Amino acid sequence: MQISSLLGGADQLLPTFLSDLYRWGRSYVLRSTKLGAFEVLNYESTLEIMDVEGKHGKFNKVEKVRFIQNNVVAVQDQLWGFKKSITDYKCSPGAPVDFYQVGYKTYVVISLREVKSKDDEEIFIFQWNLCGKPIIRFGFWETNIDRFTQNLHLKIIFPEDRPPIRLCMIEVNHNRTIKLDKIKLTQLPDKQWQIAWESNTPRLNETFTMKWEW
Repeated sequence: MQISSLLGGADQLLPTFLSDLYRWGRSYVLRSTKLGAFEVLNYESTLEIMDVEGKHGKFNKVEKVRFIQNNVVAVQDQLWGFKKSITDYKCSPGAPVDFYQVGYKTYVVISLREVKSKDDEEIFIFQWNLCGKPIIRFGFWETNIDRFTQNLHLKIIFPEDRPPIRLCMIEVNHNRTIKLDKIKLTQLPDKQWQIAWESNTPRLNETFTMKWEW
């Protein structure tokens, strides 16, 4: 009876201990890696290719975030591409106040026009248009996980008259390529083609590259 009682007590304490350990470990990672003002609870992005040459596109992303610092008045967005190829940038809430280039990425400083505190949650919506050179045969779109992220959802929409021949997802840092079956390619009611990818708790600093052949 004594042994059974002791085991029962350990079983009751274990879930609490594991929960506390997880919260402590997550907090330590967030602090030690200096991940900025917030963590991402849910990330959804959609790239829509507007023409069969692949020269024009629209990008939309929705991020549900939780702030991990107090007194946050501005956040930063990352855009894949050069500023001259990006037009009609919009975000809500907040207002873009500065754009600057680092390598092949454009960074946007967004004024929130209010003060956010630790544990506040917010849903950000970002939209912009893209214009570039024609995609002759191969195309790709890159997503970098630079913050603690719980859920990741990525979509690419192709024109009705030019669906992809082959598709794959590359986890760059993990050096892994995942071939995507054509069964994952679905035709939307407007006849465009869509490929979707999702991941739960993707690795921090991983780069996901969706690559296709036309």
